[in-house]
Amino acid sequence: MPTPTNTHSGALVLPDPADATNAVGQGEIPDIRGLKDLADIPTGHEWLWWLLVAVATLVIVGVIAWFVRRQLAKRSAELAPPPPPPPHVVAWDRLQRALGLIHEADRFCVEVSLIIRDYLEQRFDLHAPDRTTEEFLFELQSSQRLAEGHKQLLADFLGACDMVKFAKAEPPEQELRELHEAASRLVGETQPSLSEETEAEP
Repeated sequence: MPTPTNTHSGALVLPDPADATNAVGQGEIPDIRGLKDLADIPTGHEWLWWLLVAVATLVIVGVIAWFVRRQLAKRSAELAPPPPPPPHVVAWDRLQRALGLIHEADRFCVEVSLIIRDYLEQRFDLHAPDRTTEEFLFELQSSQRLAEGHKQLLADFLGACDMVKFAKAEPPEQELRELHEAASRLVGETQPSLSEETEAEP
């Protein structure tokens, strides 16, 4: 028969150890250990992600390389010197400036004669500047680069210029202007056509 407990006693009452053991056994004390990390379970498709990353990297590198190359090409084009003007443009410009010598027959004829000789050399690869009129006209007879009418026009033009340069002729201004017109006509009728200029462009 159990002994009645005096609840009014001042003595310290300790818990029964058996009660704590029973609590542990029944799982009443919580587990203080932390949760484990989630396990990384392979799916078998990791290679696909790596492939996408590699492709994206190649695309980005390609775009950057294209942009850099384009900028370098643009800068090179800006820094490159412009191409020289074609021979007929140079000849036209020089002929216009030669009119300033119209009142000096000798200087005028020397200049327009040299302009035409330089033009023919650059346009048709005819070595005119270093040869006398006779040598040049003799070579010109066997050339197919000028039409017969232009050959005759050139012979008359160079002959008239030589009369002033070497025979010290003093033609009036009108005759000098006719020489200038003959030179201009020769350049105008032998300059390359638009189709030839287009084909010559790089």
